[in-house]
Amino acid sequence: MRPLTDAQIRASFLNASRSERKNLTLPTDLDTRDWEALDYLGIRDSKLPKLASVVIELDDEPVGILLRQTDARPLSRPQCSWCNDVQLPNDVVMFAAKRAGDAGRRGDTVGILVCENFECSVNVRKLPPSAYLGFDRESARDRRIEALRANVTEFARSVRDGA
Repeated sequence: MRPLTDAQIRASFLNASRSERKNLTLPTDLDTRDWEALDYLGIRDSKLPKLASVVIELDDEPVGILLRQTDARPLSRPQCSWCNDVQLPNDVVMFAAKRAGDAGRRGDTVGILVCENFECSVNVRKLPPSAYLGFDRESARDRRIEALRANVTEFARSVRDGA
C-alpha cells in the first residue's frame, strides 16, 4: 500500500459525511507505518470504540470506508471474511458499513466479519504449516496475500457500487 497522509485519508471516505470525516480520530504514527506490509489500513477510533475505518487502494486511488461495530456476537468463533485465518490470535467481530450514494442515504448497509483490530495483513504473511511433503509454503503465503486483497477489494466495491 502507498503511504497516506491524514488529509488523504479524510478525503477518501465514500460513506462518511464531512462532520464524520472531521471527527475521526486517526493514528498519529502514519509516517512510521510499514506501508509495504499493509494490504489495507484498518483504524479503530480511540475515542469512539464502536467506530472504525478501513482505507484501501481501489482503482489506484485510496478509498475509505467508515465502519460501525455491531452489538451482535456470534454463538461460535467465526472466521475473518478477509484473511480467512483459522488460527486467529484475536477476535472476529461484525462491522456494518453504510453504502455510498443514494443506497446509503436510503439506509442500505453491508455487514462483514473481520478481525477486531484489523490484523489481517499480519495473519496472511505468516508462513503456513507444511501440509504435505513438497508443499510450497511461500507460494501458499503469496496466495493468501492475494486472496486478502481480493476480499477487501470486493467489499469496497460492494460499498461503493451498492451491489
